[in-house]
Amino acid sequence: MRLEEEFSHWDHCDEEEQPETMSQCSIGGLQQQQQQKLVVVGYALTSKKIKSFLQPKFEGLARNKGILFVAIDQNRPLSDQGPFDIVLHKMTGKEWRQVLEDYRHTHPEVTVLDPPDAIQHLHNRQSMLQCVADMNLSSSYGKVGVPRQLVIKKDASSIADAVNKAGLILPLVAKPLVADGSAKSHELSLAYDQYSLEKLEPPLVLQEFVNHGGVLFKVYIVGEAIKVVRRFSLPDVTKRELSKIKGVFRFPRVSCAAASADDADLDPSVAELPPRPLLERLAKELQRRLGLRLFNLDVIREHGTRDHFFVIDINYFPGYGKMPGYEHIFTDFLLSLGQSRYKKRLS
Repeated sequence: MRLEEEFSHWDHCDEEEQPETMSQCSIGGLQQQQQQKLVVVGYALTSKKIKSFLQPKFEGLARNKGILFVAIDQNRPLSDQGPFDIVLHKMTGKEWRQVLEDYRHTHPEVTVLDPPDAIQHLHNRQSMLQCVADMNLSSSYGKVGVPRQLVIKKDASSIADAVNKAGLILPLVAKPLVADGSAKSHELSLAYDQYSLEKLEPPLVLQEFVNHGGVLFKVYIVGEAIKVVRRFSLPDVTKRELSKIKGVFRFPRVSCAAASADDADLDPSVAELPPRPLLERLAKELQRRLGLRLFNLDVIREHGTRDHFFVIDINYFPGYGKMPGYEHIFTDFLLSLGQSRYKKRLS
């Protein structure tokens, strides 16, 4: 697995001009010109995802390398469209999942990124991190785990008792149980005391807050390639603050709100990236267990340690448009899938 390391800042969600996309009627002519080289990628994405992902620079590079993006018309049968080498999607809903599952069975020669059932596993924060916990990854390069957590499905008045019974230590990070990519699913709350827990809104997941120097590592995974960027996160909570501060503090999506950590004067022990071999092993094993090729991890290092890491979130098909150099990484990935499919056809 290939790892690329880079420090970067959070780009704010700038509006990009929506790129022109190739129509279905254009496929035939281009296929005749580049029959062996052309990789046709059908995509089903939200308008917001199209703007952030199919940026003009990326689409131009893809065209030059023989990759053609074609918008999937969800009002027409998927089997009547194409032919596609790859189907790239990030849509929700049971009906769409069923359409894709049926298409996978009737068109096994097409690579679907990624299988709908596998993606669904990441939509529930109760199961999302279970693969990481089950791995119990530990090596000479470090240890990777998950924060202790508790699922609350209803009845906010019982949260304090449930927290006491589970032995969780305050402060606690509260996240919505459903992680469906909506703005609400990215909202975070930090609860400092037991009495404020009843102000939270189930269904949710409570995670023990781990001090991590106010920095998290975004680990982007695209097939066998990995890109790591450093981002600011929630600040550490001292014992003195915990004894004085009461209540629940709500945060917007931390990833979009975070300032750049690139030029900050940080303690080297905080800024140092996780060891390369550890991330490679983690990513490879998660790909195998999750059955996914496009996702990212939010990883933190426990403050005061050098080699104790926690995965706190996993996102399918994240905002690759904010990943430095994503254009080249993603085109190489799509070409490798196209070449693999072509070789299978010949064998």
